[in-house]
Amino acid sequence: MALSRLAQQFADEIRNHDWSDAPYRVDRAGHRHDDDRNPGKQLDAVETDRIRTNVMWVTAQVLGYNDPNFDVNEFAGQCGVEIRTRSGRINGGIWAGIRSTNGKYDPPGREPELMAPKS
Repeated sequence: MALSRLAQQFADEIRNHDWSDAPYRVDRAGHRHDDDRNPGKQLDAVETDRIRTNVMWVTAQVLGYNDPNFDVNEFAGQCGVEIRTRSGRINGGIWAGIRSTNGKYDPPGREPELMAPKS
């Protein structure tokens, strides 16, 4: 199933961005570390992938909650996140990063009821 136009645009932007120095500076959309006149600290490839994956999950939480046809694995792959295990299977860790209750996306900005602090 194809991503919605909005989901594809988010994926394109996430994939296109250079996340390698994200913790060290505020970047404009489409930043490329290689184009910096005074490049600073940079994450290694594993750390960079972690940032990209977290950005994908935050965006996917909102898209999945609002679009009943949203496919988080397809979106993750389009964002440049590895979605397959070494054996070639879909990585269950992609769905595990989504806040959900009974297989449905929890509302953006709220903790799921099962994890909410008790009064």
